[in-house]
Amino acid sequence: MDTHPAIPQPASMARDKAGALAARYGRAVPQAGPWNDAIGLLLSHRSVRGYRPDPAPPGTLETIVAAAQSAATSSNLQTWSVVSVTDPAARTELARIASNQKHIEECPIFLVWCADLSRLARLAEAERVELEALPYFETFLVAAIDAALAAQNATVAAEALGLSTVYIGALRNRPEEVAGLLGLPSGVMAVFGHCIGYAKPEAAAEVKPRLPQSVVLHHGRYGMPAAQEAAARRAYDATLQEFSERNGMGKVDWSGRAINRTGTIKALSGRHILRETLNRMGFPLK
Repeated sequence: MDTHPAIPQPASMARDKAGALAARYGRAVPQAGPWNDAIGLLLSHRSVRGYRPDPAPPGTLETIVAAAQSAATSSNLQTWSVVSVTDPAARTELARIASNQKHIEECPIFLVWCADLSRLARLAEAERVELEALPYFETFLVAAIDAALAAQNATVAAEALGLSTVYIGALRNRPEEVAGLLGLPSGVMAVFGHCIGYAKPEAAAEVKPRLPQSVVLHHGRYGMPAAQEAAARRAYDATLQEFSERNGMGKVDWSGRAINRTGTIKALSGRHILRETLNRMGFPLK
């Protein structure tokens, strides 16, 4: 693998299976199974919100997009597009839209991943056919999922190259402004942004623990006893609170965060009218 002098390689590709699992789960470490460097890399993922100005080596963007295009896509429709934003003024505006997340302006690569049905609409016009399924919610959902799958491949590729990443969902706060800024046609919506670059030393975040597998992994049928789920949640709250305090984030646990994030309409930051906004942007969502 070619490397660049400024590229820090992922921490030993998380080769230490026990250590990687402990970092990802805290106390509730699942049974260890088969292992390799690819799995270690996946478990080492963390979001980074501070970037050095060092540019990525030539061809990095194209390599990352090639990885993205290798993701699964429903019926090979490839209903996504991505915009690489380099203009500083546009970056500043996108940072403002995304509640002033300054790392949008810092990172050497900033991508906007889009659900894109406009290409199919142009195909229909060129071939003089009607695509009856195009206006339906299912087709938009396919496009949003396609974009997410492609972006996750891009994240894995970037991290394999020693780069760091963070997704910017706050672009959905004002999707019409984003569309105007990037020249998105009808039938294209920015699903999220994506910072990619070299982490500042002070921004090198610790791996954040996730919910225990007992909460998210179901065998045969969905469900676990309510008391058992509550106990697992309380244990995870304690683990995440310890993580938050260790990383200077205060006493933040999962339950409180989830309640704050979903407890009020205000917490949606304008996304409560997303359906109406999408209608105006060329997604009828029948």
